[in-house]
Amino acid sequence: MKQTARCADGNGTLTPLFFSDENIDIARAKAICTRCALSTSCLDGALEREEPWGVWGGELIENGRIVLDRRPRGRPSVLPKPILVIDEDRTIRSIASVSEQKSYEVAIRVA
Repeated sequence: MKQTARCADGNGTLTPLFFSDENIDIARAKAICTRCALSTSCLDGALEREEPWGVWGGELIENGRIVLDRRPRGRPSVLPKPILVIDEDRTIRSIASVSEQKSYEVAIRVA
């Protein structure tokens, strides 16, 4: 039996999530990959092909490499850093802020 990746819905409706610049879309794409049986082979293939960008196997890829900490464009915010916990269905489960940090980041936890 051939396994199908969770991102392959047959219509391409999820594709924009995996190639978006929006942090919430990137977080949702990573959450979808978290439960996918093919995420390891997907990531390995993306690194081997040196994919230019996108979420592959649960990791954000830019210029053929995994990006561990994606910095937002522009100057850092002076506001506290929000932490969003997002499920793959785009449900925000909790919101907190960390006042000592000044840039925006999205953290994912999949239940």
